[in-house]
Amino acid sequence: MSSNVLGRVFIYGGKGALGSVCVNKFKSNNWWVGNIDMKENESADANIVVNGSSSWQEQETNILKQVKEILQDDKLDGIICVAGGWAGGNAAHKDFISNTELMWRQSVWSSTIAASIAAHHLKEGGFLSLTGAKAALDATPGMIGYGMAKAAVHQLTKSLAADGSGLPSSATVVSILPVTLDTPMNRKWMPKADTSTWTPLEFISELFWQWSNKKNLPKTGSLVQLITTDNKTQVIEE
Repeated sequence: MSSNVLGRVFIYGGKGALGSVCVNKFKSNNWWVGNIDMKENESADANIVVNGSSSWQEQETNILKQVKEILQDDKLDGIICVAGGWAGGNAAHKDFISNTELMWRQSVWSSTIAASIAAHHLKEGGFLSLTGAKAALDATPGMIGYGMAKAAVHQLTKSLAADGSGLPSSATVVSILPVTLDTPMNRKWMPKADTSTWTPLEFISELFWQWSNKKNLPKTGSLVQLITTDNKTQVIEE
């Protein structure tokens, strides 16, 4: 791996809408970028393709093995997990259990595996970001599985920030809590929505860039709400 890079980061979910923007952001600033996703991102320096039919344990074992092979003796400055998805449904919904399982796979599996990568390969003082949701701070009766999974990510964030979590010393772990992201798919499926309340992907990638460089870095364990109003985004740490 080239020694000329300014830093090294893995983007978990680096082929998705937000992940792709993050890959490009770090690449344009001369960082080495690895992608972990169901598909390769041709812009990344290395790709780990996740087998969606594998078990939680199998995914972790396979991903950790490949991360070790790719990094050799190098350590990561950052790990950014933006993998996830959305599915609705209350307890009476015909797909209640299957949607809940999907949400768990997409948000909780990815977040815990990202934490495992951090425990083994993050530098001391490195940065780990997970993705929660503002909605999951309260009841989510119309999307119970989604709310459960995101609330679990919030709890994971707090636990990882506590002493004895297994993360390297002085590491910082935070979760971003967006409302609605301004993605092509959201624009496709919600064509009449008020997009002035949607958070731009470039705003989030810039946040990650600053935090990875220890600029305006939140306190470890923070749940960082991203509230967009009239096309302006507030960053609220809790």
